[in-house]
Amino acid sequence: MLPSVRARCPGSRGPLPAQPRGPVKAVCNCLPSAQPNRDMLPVSKVAKTSRVPSHLHLLLQMWPAPTGSWARRFVIPQLSSLECSAGKADRQMRSPPPQREWLRRKELCALGFECSRYIGLKMDLLVLPAASFFFFLNSHEPFIPTSRTGDAGTPEAMAPVIVVPPSNRSVVAGSSETTLECIANARPVEELSVTWKRNGMRVTSGLHSFGRRLTISNPTSSDTGVYVCEAALPGSTFEPARAKAFVSIVEPPYFTAEPESRILAEVEENVDIVCEAMGVPPPTLQWFKDAVSINKLRNPRYQLLAGGGLRVRQLRPEDSGIFQCLASNAGGEVQTHTYLDVTNVAPAFTQLPVDTTVTDGMTAVLRCEVSGAPRPAIVWRRGNHVLASGSVRIPRFMLLESGGLQIAPVFIQDAGNYTCHAANSEGSLNASATLTVWNRTSIVTPPEDLVVIKGTTATLHCGATHDPRISLRYVWKKDNVVITPSSSSRVVVEKDGSLLISQTWSGDIGDYTCGVVSEGGNDSRTARLEVIELPHSPQNLVASLSPAHGHAVVLSWVRPFDGNSPVLYYIVELSENNSPWKVHLSDVGPEMTGVTVRGLTPARTYQFRVCAVNQVGKGQYSAETSRLMLPEEPPSAPPKNIVASGRTNQSIMVQWQPPPETEHNGVLRGYILRYRLAGLPGEYQQRNISSPEVSYCLVTELIIWTQYEIQVAAYNGAGLGVFSRAVTEYTLQGGESPEAAWSSPLGSRIRELLAWPDDVPEAVTVVTIAPDFHGVHHGYITNLKKFTAYFTSVLCFTTPGDGPPSTPQLVWTHEDKPGAVGHLSFTEILDTSLKVSWQEPLEKNGIITGYQVSWEVYGQSASRLTLTLNSSTLEYKIQGLSSLTTYTIDVAAVTAAGAGVPTSSTISSGVPPELPGAPSNLVISNISPRSATLQFRPGYDGKTAISRWIVQGQVWFRMRQVNVVGAGPFSQSSRVIQTLQAPPDVAPTSITVRTASETSLRLRWVPLPDSRYNGNPESVGYRIKYWRPDLPSVVLAQVISDRLEREFTVEGLEEWTEYELQMQAFNAIGAGPWSVAVRGRTRESVPSAAPENVSAEAVSSTQILLTWASVPEPDQNGLILGYKILFRAKDLDPEPRSHVVRGNHTQSALLAGLGKFVLYELQVLAFTRIGNGVPSAPPILERTKDDAPGPPVRLVFPEVRLTSVRIVWQPPEEPNGIILGYQIAYRLASSSPNTFTTVEVGATVRQFTATELTPESAYVFRLSAKTRQGWGEPLEATVITTEKRERPAPPRELQVPQADVTARSLCLRWLPGSDGASPIRYFTVQLRELPGGQWQTYSSSISHEATACVVERLRPFTSYKLRLKATNDIGDSDFSAETEAVTTLQDVPGEPPRSVSVTPRTTSSVLIQWQPPRDESLNGLLQGYRIYYRELEYEAAPVTESKTLKTPSALRAELTAQSSFKTVNSSSTETTYELTHLKKYRRYEVVLTAYNVIGEGPASVPVEVFVGEAAPTQAPQHVQVNPLTASQLEVAWEPPPPESQNGNIQGYKIYYWEADSQNDTEKMRVLFLPETTAKLKNLTSHTKYLVSISAFNAAGDGPRSAPQPGCTHQAAPGTPSFLTFSEITSTTLNVSWGEPTAANGVLQGYRVVYEPLAPVQGVSKVVTVDVKGNWPRWLKVRDLTKGVTYFFRVQARTIAYGPELQANITAGPAEGSPGSPRDVSVTKSTSELTLQWTEGRPGRTPTTGYVIEARPSDEGLWDMFAKDIPRSATSYTVSLDQLRQGVTYEFRVVAVNQAGYGEPSSPSATVSAQVETPFYEQWWFLLVMALSSLLVILLVVFSLLLHGQSKKYRNCGAGKSISNMEESVTLDNGGFAALELNSRHLNVKNTFSKKNGTRSPPRPSPGGLHYSDEDLCNKYNGAALTESGALQEKPGDATESEVTDSESEDAPPQHSFVNHYLSDPTYYNSWKRRAGAAPHRYEAVAGAEAGPAPRAVVTTQSAVFAPAARGARTPLTGFSSFV
Repeated sequence: MLPSVRARCPGSRGPLPAQPRGPVKAVCNCLPSAQPNRDMLPVSKVAKTSRVPSHLHLLLQMWPAPTGSWARRFVIPQLSSLECSAGKADRQMRSPPPQREWLRRKELCALGFECSRYIGLKMDLLVLPAASFFFFLNSHEPFIPTSRTGDAGTPEAMAPVIVVPPSNRSVVAGSSETTLECIANARPVEELSVTWKRNGMRVTSGLHSFGRRLTISNPTSSDTGVYVCEAALPGSTFEPARAKAFVSIVEPPYFTAEPESRILAEVEENVDIVCEAMGVPPPTLQWFKDAVSINKLRNPRYQLLAGGGLRVRQLRPEDSGIFQCLASNAGGEVQTHTYLDVTNVAPAFTQLPVDTTVTDGMTAVLRCEVSGAPRPAIVWRRGNHVLASGSVRIPRFMLLESGGLQIAPVFIQDAGNYTCHAANSEGSLNASATLTVWNRTSIVTPPEDLVVIKGTTATLHCGATHDPRISLRYVWKKDNVVITPSSSSRVVVEKDGSLLISQTWSGDIGDYTCGVVSEGGNDSRTARLEVIELPHSPQNLVASLSPAHGHAVVLSWVRPFDGNSPVLYYIVELSENNSPWKVHLSDVGPEMTGVTVRGLTPARTYQFRVCAVNQVGKGQYSAETSRLMLPEEPPSAPPKNIVASGRTNQSIMVQWQPPPETEHNGVLRGYILRYRLAGLPGEYQQRNISSPEVSYCLVTELIIWTQYEIQVAAYNGAGLGVFSRAVTEYTLQGGESPEAAWSSPLGSRIRELLAWPDDVPEAVTVVTIAPDFHGVHHGYITNLKKFTAYFTSVLCFTTPGDGPPSTPQLVWTHEDKPGAVGHLSFTEILDTSLKVSWQEPLEKNGIITGYQVSWEVYGQSASRLTLTLNSSTLEYKIQGLSSLTTYTIDVAAVTAAGAGVPTSSTISSGVPPELPGAPSNLVISNISPRSATLQFRPGYDGKTAISRWIVQGQVWFRMRQVNVVGAGPFSQSSRVIQTLQAPPDVAPTSITVRTASETSLRLRWVPLPDSRYNGNPESVGYRIKYWRPDLPSVVLAQVISDRLEREFTVEGLEEWTEYELQMQAFNAIGAGPWSVAVRGRTRESVPSAAPENVSAEAVSSTQILLTWASVPEPDQNGLILGYKILFRAKDLDPEPRSHVVRGNHTQSALLAGLGKFVLYELQVLAFTRIGNGVPSAPPILERTKDDAPGPPVRLVFPEVRLTSVRIVWQPPEEPNGIILGYQIAYRLASSSPNTFTTVEVGATVRQFTATELTPESAYVFRLSAKTRQGWGEPLEATVITTEKRERPAPPRELQVPQADVTARSLCLRWLPGSDGASPIRYFTVQLRELPGGQWQTYSSSISHEATACVVERLRPFTSYKLRLKATNDIGDSDFSAETEAVTTLQDVPGEPPRSVSVTPRTTSSVLIQWQPPRDESLNGLLQGYRIYYRELEYEAAPVTESKTLKTPSALRAELTAQSSFKTVNSSSTETTYELTHLKKYRRYEVVLTAYNVIGEGPASVPVEVFVGEAAPTQAPQHVQVNPLTASQLEVAWEPPPPESQNGNIQGYKIYYWEADSQNDTEKMRVLFLPETTAKLKNLTSHTKYLVSISAFNAAGDGPRSAPQPGCTHQAAPGTPSFLTFSEITSTTLNVSWGEPTAANGVLQGYRVVYEPLAPVQGVSKVVTVDVKGNWPRWLKVRDLTKGVTYFFRVQARTIAYGPELQANITAGPAEGSPGSPRDVSVTKSTSELTLQWTEGRPGRTPTTGYVIEARPSDEGLWDMFAKDIPRSATSYTVSLDQLRQGVTYEFRVVAVNQAGYGEPSSPSATVSAQVETPFYEQWWFLLVMALSSLLVILLVVFSLLLHGQSKKYRNCGAGKSISNMEESVTLDNGGFAALELNSRHLNVKNTFSKKNGTRSPPRPSPGGLHYSDEDLCNKYNGAALTESGALQEKPGDATESEVTDSESEDAPPQHSFVNHYLSDPTYYNSWKRRAGAAPHRYEAVAGAEAGPAPRAVVTTQSAVFAPAARGARTPLTGFSSFV
């Protein structure tokens, strides 16, 4: 083959030289591979194989023979068997000659092989010599070796390998074709077989080139999939080689929804331009407007929709234009467009209003659709009234978006004409319609649950009201199946709607629904019919002797049919010895199937029978048992009434009666009598009485007068019975028997002795005596009245009952001594006589025969004299007494029994008795909790004996004495004592217990009054203990520490359980007694556990049998009404469904109608009337059995060719088992129905291609699935083998008939569109909930044959729109036009009212409150609520009954259906209702339902309430709050009105709080007494309080009254909050303070007092400053002395001054402050002053700045002139304009550092503030001065004249020297407080006239100062005092110590007067000296004391005010003035 071969190293760049013809020589070299030149054939890396290393290569060269002008290089593996010789190759290279065409077309091979076999799809050169090696060259890839040669002999077999695997393809659908290539190699290659598979299915078409290539023509989406190439050597053991590739089809985009070519829209409308496209991959949509992308326009009104469309909102004229939609993907792009035309249009009706008829309560919609641009405004009117518009909204009338009017709900009065008015800028128009309203059809007499007896007639009433203009029809359903009665039927529907069922039987049991159908609405109600009958007789009754118990028979039977009414009990009857039947057991439990009959008599025969009893009555008896004989036994009882009596002295007669017949235990044969000597251990002697008829025996041969004990026993055939109780009797002595008092009949005994007084026959005394059968009977009646006539009688009884009493006998009780005489008194007391008087005794005890009067000298019994008087004498005059002698006189009554108790007294003769005096010296000792010893000294006895003492006591004691005259005065009270603490005496009272909840009881009681605490009230509390009566050993307790608590809820109890509770009070000493136990039961609840032993078993493909056991008894928590089974298909159903089993006797259920082969989760729960219990857990999993499957779904033919079709399907929606495979059967539609071609495929296959079909023919395909149970229902479809198919047209004429609309479903009907020459496979329904819902797919598997679809699972009373599309093999149609809005009907509300609460309102009414159901569960227009309530009778039953009501019949009798409730209707707008006229002290149950026009929703959980106790319904009246003190308020009120008290008011609760902070300060006080006033104490002063009061009774608290305000009085304030100092220099400082935290009133001002701690120069002065008002709260003090420490005190004032806040401060300079600056000088120019200085000594820290102080000549005090001067400054300049003209100033400089103000410098020279003017230097000034000289002289003369005239008004004098002084100032509110103490003249200008603004604080202007110049007679510095002021001396009678003037002191030097900077100050100056004080101390005290107006005393240096009054004191000299 190769013309020349020469080995060369790969990678060489030089061309290979042409080789001459001749042998080929191969030069082999091992070199690494390298990339060749670009003009050479590309070189590839060697593929890795197991035989050839990848790094060994051989370079070969080949060229053609004649020309030799081209070369190709091949890289092949270096093979050990390859010989580099030419031999055969050289011969072959000459013929045939090579062709150049191979290099150009790359289709032919110049090597002599079949070109088609060796040139690949990518123009690869492939050489495959069968016996040599092969390789290929790729234009894009290097060489890949796949084999090598072997020996020269027979080639080896080689496994198949894929040389060129197929590559993935992505082609455009509809293109011409695409080819997959798969080149394989094997040895022998001739036997190599290549096959193809697509998605697991073998491909037979499109193969060529020996299977190496697969061509797909006209690819479609059905050709997508995985293609597998498989190379195999048939017959060999080699594994086939496989390679795979994926073919994906790219579909160019196409539009599924395009806009119309032109869209006409109006201004302000919203327009959606649709554009939807499909393709593979999904195309991208782009929008353009007028060829500009909308993304570039950035118009916010353009919005892309989710489906690809474009929404233009609020159209404007400029939106007109062309809108283009461009869809593009990898397969291409398409575009569509529309023209949007925006116009203004006058209004036009698109839908006129039409006359509408609706039903009352429904929603009426009057349509009025109007077009126009701008959008017309729509107004609806009725007459002249506007009902709805854009700006008008009236309840119930709503303007719809479409323009229609919705009236919801409609009332009868809404009928009439309505007008729709539409208008815009282009015009207006009107249209009207008439609304007709029918009365709603509703059931007013609903059927009620009914229980009838079999064979009787059942009548279910159903009365309805309706509009007379319409007719109605009654439809009855039984278990949701319509009843269609015939003429001869037992079931008849009456004209009034009642349903009559005659001859009822068990088949009539069920739920009956009465439906009323009319144009005025529908309504329905349901009731249940139960048919009951007598139970059948028990079967297989068997009787047998009990092996465990004697005298007993065991019965067993089989439970009978209960007659549809649970068996209440069984009755067991027996026949004894063939006697009539009698009931032996009357209440055998219904759960029993056997019983042990006890109490039978031995040796008797018995027969038994049993019957069952249910609610109907007693059923038939069972078959009688065979007669059963009990064995004989000895008698079980002795003879009775044994009586023995001595007959003779040697015999005793014994009598008896036989034992009771029931104790014979056989036939009596006789008696055995035995006897022996009583009390001796001797043996018994016996007598045998062999006849049972003989009941006596005379025992003879006995010992005389000896006592015997005797016993008797009976015997029968089984033996001797028991002996009787021994009786004893004596033989006689030989004489007669004693006579008995009375005797009783044989066999009877005495029971009672009766006695009653003759005059009071009803006062009977009864005495019971023990029986005694021996001789005479005796009895005693005690505690009778003495000497009283009584009637007596004796009563006997026998076993049947009491006998008559004996004849009454009159008996007198014996006479006795009388009681004491009454009221002993003395009169006519003389020296020798006196008269004594008395009264008859109250207890005469007999006949009074006289009285004994005795007297004796006191203490001398020998002088005693006694006189007896007759019974009629009640006074006696005793004579012969000694005068003035004390006697003791006794008087006693006398009867026949003797003298009674004497009454004694002492008296002195001749001295009349007097009232006694008062005891004295009361001493209390031995104090205990309940007693104390009272010791006293007796007082004056009133000259007679003290008969008694009377003691009164509270917290103290007092006494008085009593003698024969009367009671004397009380003594002085003892000291107050307090008894010791003790435990409470009593328990809380009025304890009641009520059910609070399922696990709690509410206990109420009346707390102990204060008098019963017996200890510290704070330690008093209560203890509650409670226990279950059936578990008395388990006692729980609760402790309540609040002594005022009146109720407590005991939590954590068990449900539906009875408890006993007791209470006791306790204090710190101990606990009191327990109260009487009360009982209460917790409320019934839901079961707290699930039924036990739940099991499930699938019995068929649609049924599961479920069984369970009952809930454990402790967890039932009430009466089990039935069970609920919750079941759901696992992983399929989102919510479980339920199946109800009524009654607690059934414990199994068969669930039917289940899905086939579906795994279900099942749970069982029990429920009571309260609700559902806990479901069983974990859920039981059970799968229904499998069945034949349903048909596959979504069958389509995506690929249809002329001779083949591809079918695709989805598994069945109802697989009903494990799908094992599918069967595809097809035939020509025109052929015989039985000529199917059938193919079966696996369970995972979802498509199949049928080939070799007839073109343009219709085929019927039938597809079915298979499970273990066989082949299921087939799905059939028709397909036509044609390529002319298209998508179907959308369905048309969609309609939803109103008749097919229900509350939760509707029926959609349509007509199919064109199928596009491809049969429709299925329809897809979408729906949208109005107004704003999105389209949702309801179903996409609706049969292609369907023209209607029932859409379910809708929401009631909701509007929907629907649309439909069809799907064929090509694809989906467009969606159809939307339907009109359709509204589902209303349904009953889906949930009950929420948060239902019932509370007592009055003693006979309750208040019910609730919340409406959620809006989403109303399911319509809520019309109102129904309140069902009933009295719970079982609460009054014994507490043990409720727990035992377990049977269904008891259930029905106990808790009947709702028909036993009383019903109350409530409006839908109300959420409260008061039930009235209820019975007191009864428990009621209340449930609520919501209802609409359809019916009622579910009922709420029952709520129980106890009626009879209710809290007051109104608050106390006329509440008044009055202040008492600063910390007390008095509250008064009147009780609530009597009709609102609901019982006795037990007390009141007073709530009070500060008006501005209720949450933080609210307190409550409880008054347990019905008082109507109270004092609130410990309140905050001057604070507004709000007070509210509520009354309470035993049931609880009533409402609070409206808060009433009250304000406490003011009090003295607290201390100021702070006291601080600032700007402290050597003479001044600023003091400031804070407002008191507790103002306690309106702050009137402050008082600031300060004084030096130590006297200054022997003087200590106290300065007091009063500041008016609450501002300012600072003061400047300027009279300090350098380095002196001052004591400051500040106090606030309201109505009085509060406590002081104190602080000390030392005047500067501060320690560590700088020294005084030096060299201070002042330089004056024409307009300014310059102050210069040099820095002085530095302090501890660097100087931070300077301040300048100035002292004007008119004030004399240093004041801060400038501050904050930088430290670097050494001069300061001030304009003369800032100073007062004509005033001289001194200046000094103070340095400042961090320590404070330093020492001031020396004062500067005095400088005048007068501004120098140069005008005097002018010539004209001299002229003016000369001309005005005369005028000046005249003025001076005139001034002197005026001055002399004013002297007579002056009052001038010299000040006198005094030793003490006081200064005070009152600072007005708002003024500036500054204090200056210095020696200066007083001048009206008290501050600088101009300042530089640096002074702090600033001084007020002089206009703000207030002076009194009434008595001033001087001018100071030429300026008169014009302002008002008041300066006054403090009077000497103030709190200051009194002093006197010192006349001996020297005249003091003159001093200056006080000046100030205060705004409106008032000065009171009183200077005084403390007597004898040295050094002097002075005080300045503030106070506005009254006194005469002060006088002014003027000296040359100062002026002081001195009082004009006599004795006034003048101030000392040298003192500072006060500001």
